[in-house]
Formats: sequence, C-alpha cells, structure tokens
Amino acid sequence: MFFRVAGVTLVSMTATPAPPLWVGNASGFYGDRFAAVHEMLTEGPVDVLTGDYLAELTMAILGRDQLSDPGRGYAKTFLRQMRETLQLVMERGTKVVTNAGGLNPRGLADQLTELAEQLDLQPRIACVTGDDLLHRAEELGLGTPLTANAYLGGFGIAACLDAGADIVVTGRVTDASLAVGPAISHFGWTREDLDALAGATAAGHVIECGAQATGGNYAFAPDLVADGHDLDHPGFPLAGISADGSAVITKHPGTGGAVTTGTVTAQFVYEIAGARYPGPDVTTRLDTVELTQEGPDRVRINGTRGEAPPPTLKVGLTGLTGFRNEYELLITGSGTEEKAAWAERQIRAALAHRKPGELHFDLRPAEDPGGRTQDGATARLRVTARDHDARTIGRGFGAAAVEIALAGYAGFHMSAPPSPARPDGIAVTHELVPVQEVEHTAILPDGDRVTIAPSTRFQDPAPVPEPPLPPPPPRGPRRRAALGNVLGARSGDKGADANLGVWARDDAGFAWLAHELTAERIRELLPETAELEVTRHLLPNLRAANFWIEGMLAPGTARREGQDPQAKGLGEWLRARQTDLPEALLP
Repeated sequence: MFFRVAGVTLVSMTATPAPPLWVGNASGFYGDRFAAVHEMLTEGPVDVLTGDYLAELTMAILGRDQLSDPGRGYAKTFLRQMRETLQLVMERGTKVVTNAGGLNPRGLADQLTELAEQLDLQPRIACVTGDDLLHRAEELGLGTPLTANAYLGGFGIAACLDAGADIVVTGRVTDASLAVGPAISHFGWTREDLDALAGATAAGHVIECGAQATGGNYAFAPDLVADGHDLDHPGFPLAGISADGSAVITKHPGTGGAVTTGTVTAQFVYEIAGARYPGPDVTTRLDTVELTQEGPDRVRINGTRGEAPPPTLKVGLTGLTGFRNEYELLITGSGTEEKAAWAERQIRAALAHRKPGELHFDLRPAEDPGGRTQDGATARLRVTARDHDARTIGRGFGAAAVEIALAGYAGFHMSAPPSPARPDGIAVTHELVPVQEVEHTAILPDGDRVTIAPSTRFQDPAPVPEPPLPPPPPRGPRRRAALGNVLGARSGDKGADANLGVWARDDAGFAWLAHELTAERIRELLPETAELEVTRHLLPNLRAANFWIEGMLAPGTARREGQDPQAKGLGEWLRARQTDLPEALLP
C-alpha cells in the first residue's frame, strides 16, 4: 500500500508490491483504425486504455475547424468510438485516457456526458486544461499563430484518476503522458521518482503510435512474415508498467503483428532528437534503455534513468501559409525539355499581370519517350503556385494553361482540369516558455478545479557527448549493396525538421554504423540534405543512431515540395541507397 503524508509517498513494509499496470493504446493518430478501441476492450484485459489523436498537423486541422465553429476543435472520431464501446468500458472497469480533447477538452467532456445520458450510463468524466496559450500568444512573444499549445505532463491526469475518474480527456499533453499519468496514480509516484517516471515515459513512447510497435511501418517486415507473423491486421500494443518504471511491451494473445526488440527499437528511434528526451515531468535518458526479448511478443524495457525536467515547456505553434494551386501538363514523346520550356514561357507571360507570390515548374521525365506504352512515354510538368490571396491563383492561374491548349506544344493535354485554390500546407514551429507561465489544471469529475504544481527541480537538457565508439568493423572484402540489407530505419517530421532513426540488428552492424554512417555520409547518401545541418546522436544500447536534419521541412509540416512533405519515407530512401558494405554483414 501507499500512504501520502505531507506530500511524501511512504511504502508500507508489509504491503504486497503493487501489481503491474496494464496500459493499452488504441489510437496513434486522428484517423487510426476505428475498430481498435473495441478490439482492445474485447481481445484481452487492460487496466487503462489510451488514445493518442494529436499530431502537429492535427492541431492545425482542429484550429481550422474552430475558425468555422468555436464549439469544435476536438477529435470527433473518439466520440463515435465511445458511442459503440462506453457500455464495455463501464462493464470492464477500464479507465480511458485520451488527448482527443485537442483544442477543446471541456467541449468533448460535455459531449461525452451527453452521450452517457443517452446510453443511460454514469461514467465519471474529468478533463485536463491549461495547455492552450493562444489567448496569451502576444504576451508570451509567440507571434500570431493559429494554435499555441504547451505540452503538459502526466500529473494532471493522475489527479483526475485519483479523484475516481473513469474517463480523462486532455488537450495537448505529451504523447507518453497518456501512459505516465495512470502510472503515477496507480503507484503513487511523486516528482522525485525520476527513474520510475522515465521508465514509464519510455513505455509510453513505445506504445503511443499504436501498431508501429507491433510490426506496422517496420523496415524488416518481410522477416516477420517469414517467421509466420500476420502483419495484415496487427494488434495494438500493451505496456505492463511496474512500480520501478520498468515495463513489458506486448499485445493481446492471438492478435496479428509481432513485438520484438526490433519493432520496439524502431519506435524508440521515432521522433526523438538526442539521448536526453526532455519532457514536462522528467528528462528520459534514452541511452540507458535496455531491451530484452523475454519470449514471443514480449519485450522488457528496463534500466531507464531519469533526470530533472527542463525549466521550460515546449509550445507547439501552427499557422496557415496561404493558398496553393497546381496542375500537371502531360508531354508525350521526344523533345520533352523544349516543349516544357515553351509551356513555361507561355504560362509566365499569361500571368505577368498578376504574378503569384511563388511559381514553380517541375519537370518529371518519361520512363522512355519512345517506349511501348503511351503512359511510359509521357513526361509530367507540374506547375505550382502559392499566394496569400486565393484569388491570385484561382481561375486566372488555371486559365493560363487552358488557353494554350491549342497554341502550344504538340500533343498538349493535362492530367485533370484546373481546380480552385486551396489552403496551403501548415507551418509548424516550437517555442519554449517558463513552466511557471502555464496553469496546468485538472477539472475533476465533481467539477472541482485543481491546479497542478510544476516540478521544483530543473536541469538543462544539454546534449549528451557522443559515447565511445565500439571497435571498428574488421577489414575484409566489400560489396556494393543497399543499406537496407544491414540497417533498419524510421523517419518523420518535427516541425520544420526531419528526424531519421537508424539501427542495426547486431553488434557488427552497429560497429559499421557507428564508424561509417556519419552526418557527412548522410549528406552524401541523401543529396537533398547536402546543404542542411545534420546532427548525429548515437544510442549504443539500442544499436542505433538518430540523425536530426534541420530545416528539411521548412517552413513546417505538410508544405515541403515533393511527394513526402512529412519525411515519412526518408528512412526507406536511405535504406535503398547503395554503398560499399562489408561482405561479412551481407546475406
């Protein structure tokens, strides 16, 4: 048993240690598998069911929703999921903790109350607020964003659960806090239990993206399939968190997917920077994490050390970057470059009286201009315009192409008729504010409001110096081959920057990675990064490295030119690149 005296947690020497807390996750983003909530409730036991619905891009989408209706701003999917499963939640006694509240946690809590009344149920509903700083953006020097939300920790969630809440709705908390908060409540941790908090943060980070921990988006997926795992419908992950913060990652028996040290490593290196992983409750030392395969679909995380959190909270800022319009001209056969240049001259001349703020022409060559199929013999000239005024790139922009249909290059045709301008991508940035500037508030089931005091111990999360390198790989013959034969990778977006996590499956592979896959080598292998700042962070316990690529997505999520505006495929591009590899590492 745990006893609290003057804010200090005491443990009875005769008490039986608290059992592990089983935390499941049923959503990794807004739009994840709808049926996962029902599946997690019916496929096996779970103490707390979490749902992560918020990404940086999602915050801006919710912000646009609120521009048209101030009563919106939350993830409507969660409300529909609860309509189908709230009866199960109450029957099983499962606690539900979700950040689906987005920009309007109070609004979602009210909607849940109304839903419960319709279903003749009486869940105790609480919410966590205080993250929304939009009304103070100018005062705090945050500019004029669309949304401004501080990343809160888990102690507000814990206060709600301590007060008997069945469902806790939050706004912007860190993704891992959805698991950390229930563990704080279950074990009675205080802010002094830094190692335990760090361990729970590590577990929460692994399960926060749903099936990415159970074989989804996994670089070595063919190996799992060869071993008999069904990846077509992977189960969602479970974390069994113990009183010391160590955890077991698994999934419900009989569900698809796989939990291996590889799938867990892949999630560990996703959307991180260096060895210090700063959060509002604790700075987690990712370089201390140890993974052990304890059995089929069972990976233990232990050894995680924690340090005091930084004195600031990260604030995610989003904003709209104007409007965008585009179309494609199709160019068949020979003379592609001359035809494209002709079309560009004509379109620029037609737009001279009302020039867009940005105008780009991107020619993508045909597979073979004289090929056996017309599709393969056709190049594409993509014309993209951006402007803060939708009218500038509206009908007139499309007309500039249509009007040369009979007056331009031979074989002129378009992939589709021109369309109206649409909102452009979303600029995402981050700022830091002193933790004392944010009023972290728990609104308990009975309506009482409790202010959550921040930590009183802080530590600057300075980068960890690169650890000693392992012995270099032995000399021997080399063969040119794709990096994916040796390394796994996972990549993604963090505002205007991209992160690229890379790991090896054995010590020999890590020795090669540590000595040869430097930041300079990344710039050579990925020419798009050649002029960017690339920082490498080694994580030897995970046989991994994380590369932080500054400005690759500038000015932010979903605006980068090309087909991958969030850098999700960057890791697979790296794995497909060829270099000279030691034959001893190759199949």
